Amino acid sequence: MILLAALAVLAAYLIGSIPAAAWVARGRGVDIRKVGSGNSGATNVLRALGSGPALVVALFDMLKGALAVWLGRALGLDPALCALCGVAAVLGHNFSPFLGWRGGKGVATSFGTMAAVDPVVGGGAFVVGTACIWLTRFVSAGSILGALTAVTLAAALARPGWLILTVAFLAALLTWQHRDNITRLQAGNERRLGQKG
Repeated sequence: MILLAALAVLAAYLIGSIPAAAWVARGRGVDIRKVGSGNSGATNVLRALGSGPALVVALFDMLKGALAVWLGRALGLDPALCALCGVAAVLGHNFSPFLGWRGGKGVATSFGTMAAVDPVVGGGAFVVGTACIWLTRFVSAGSILGALTAVTLAAALARPGWLILTVAFLAALLTWQHRDNITRLQAGNERRLGQKG
């Protein structure tokens, strides 16, 4: 079982490391790491290529997190280990061997993982995060608020400790990945959704 769990986590990491943004952009003749923010994620694809490619990337990245959790379940792993598979997928997305150990910020993959682990927590985080993005046009602010909402919901609903820790880790990692965005938000020069990179 230990070997099976280790192989599942490794497979989940590799699933997460698939660089959808980079490959979609490359298909359009663009190196996503050299335009806009240089981030390999849906928001940068939106700025560089438009809404169609960005939607494809966002959906694929969310699916990576969900698939990783479902893989663990299909193998009969404990729920906590299934969640660990989701975390591995997020780490693969953020630090992909296909992109020189770089990647995106893990927003879509984190929410895909959260939704698969606990639909109520993941769904609540998605609604709050999306509402914040719609109201402020700041993807970074909405992403961070959504992640913090997930932690609050998991604690308020008295979810198991392993689930709260999983969501808290993903929220902390997501916030850390947005540290430059936080600085720009504080300085008042963060780009809004729709602004070109």
